[in-house]
Amino acid sequence: MPKETAVYTHGHHESVLRSHRWRTAANSAAYLLPELRPGQDVLDVGCGPGTITADLAALVAPTGTVTAVDASESVLDQARETATAAGADHVRFAVADVHALDFPDASFDIVHAHQVLQHVGDPVRALSEMRRVCRPGGVVAARDADYGAFTWFPAVPGLDGWQELYREVARANGGEPDAGRRLLSWARRAGFTDITATATNWCFATPDERAWWSGLWADRTTASRYGELAVGGGHATRARLTEIAEAWREWGADEDGWFMVPHGEILCRV
Repeated sequence: MPKETAVYTHGHHESVLRSHRWRTAANSAAYLLPELRPGQDVLDVGCGPGTITADLAALVAPTGTVTAVDASESVLDQARETATAAGADHVRFAVADVHALDFPDASFDIVHAHQVLQHVGDPVRALSEMRRVCRPGGVVAARDADYGAFTWFPAVPGLDGWQELYREVARANGGEPDAGRRLLSWARRAGFTDITATATNWCFATPDERAWWSGLWADRTTASRYGELAVGGGHATRARLTEIAEAWREWGADEDGWFMVPHGEILCRV
C-alpha cells in the first residue's frame, strides 16, 4: 500500500492546535456549504481536532453521516471530544492515509479536505483517491493556503525571513506550501473535468486577532515540530528562530498590523 512520503511540518503542538480549533465550516469551508444537505454521507480528510467536522455533521443531520479521518490517532481523540461536546453522535473516526483510503469505491456524497494537500507526498494521487471514494454526482472539495502569497503590513523584516524559512522547511519535508494556486492543476491531473476553482482569505487585523495570530506563530516557531525540523534539517539555528518569534510579536503589537492568508479552493463534481 502506498504511504504518505511527506512529513507533517506543523506537528500537533498546542500552538498548532490553537489555530486548528479556531476553524469552523463558516470561516474555512464556506465555498462547500451550499452543497451540503441532510442525509448525505461525508468524508472529512485530515480532520484534526474536529471543529470543522462537527459543523459538517450538523449540516447533514439527522440522517446523514460523517466519517472523520486523520493520520494521527492522538488528534482523533481530540476530534472525538469535539464531536461529543457538539452532540454529533453520527460521526465515526479512523486513522487513514489519504493516498490509500480504506473505503470502497463510491462510498460518500461529499469528500472534503482542508489544509491537507499542502502536506502530502503526492497530492494528485490523494485527489484521485478522494475521487474514487466519492459517489457519482457527488463533490470532492479541497481548500489550501498559499504561503507564497501571504501578505502583511507593516513590513517587519523578520517576517520576510519567516516566510522564506517556512517554505524552505515545508518543501524539504516533501510538501508544497504554495498549494492554493496549484489545486486546479492537481485536480485536472487527478482526472476531474468539472471543477470550480475559487479563492478566499483569512484576515487578521483587530487587536485580538493580531495578538492571537502573532502569538501562535511566535510559539510555533520556537516550540513546535516545525521549529525542530527547521533546526534538525539545517535550515535555521535556534537563535534565528528566536529572532523570527520576536518579529512576530513586534508585528502583533503594532496598531497598524494587518495580515492576509489567501486560500485556493476547488469543488470537483464526480
